[in-house]
Amino acid sequence: MLGRGYRDRTGVSMPGAGVLPLDTIAGDRRMIGDVSIECELEPEDTHSVVGFENHGGRTHLDLGAVPLGRVVHGFGNDGESGFEGCRLGKAIGTYLHGPLLPRNPWLADWLLSQALGRRLGEVPDLEPLDDELEHEAHAVALGRARVRGGKFR
Repeated sequence: MLGRGYRDRTGVSMPGAGVLPLDTIAGDRRMIGDVSIECELEPEDTHSVVGFENHGGRTHLDLGAVPLGRVVHGFGNDGESGFEGCRLGKAIGTYLHGPLLPRNPWLADWLLSQALGRRLGEVPDLEPLDDELEHEAHAVALGRARVRGGKFR
């Protein structure tokens, strides 16, 4: 709903918030499963992001729009483009959940830094926390995505 709108299977359109340059239409089948993507929010700083998707929408980004990442395992925005999510400046939208931030501590840190930077006028240099358990959760979710990936239902 962060895009311009959503069109259901009967052709009824619902407006979105218009924050991100994209449109979503209903698909015939749900896309469900574990997902991994490669994501680069800062230049030359690529990370793996894992999550779970369960959606019937097919999200199409405008030409030139920037995806959150590239699908490695799973479906992503539409099951065809290889894109997952969308970003515009520091705003991000994604289908990934289940739980996204605890399994991707670097993403949680990035979001917190961006929010603090906006509030304080500069991104603060925070002392890192011990993310051992979060990294283990990431590894488990990544393994599931590799083995199971997404499934049409």
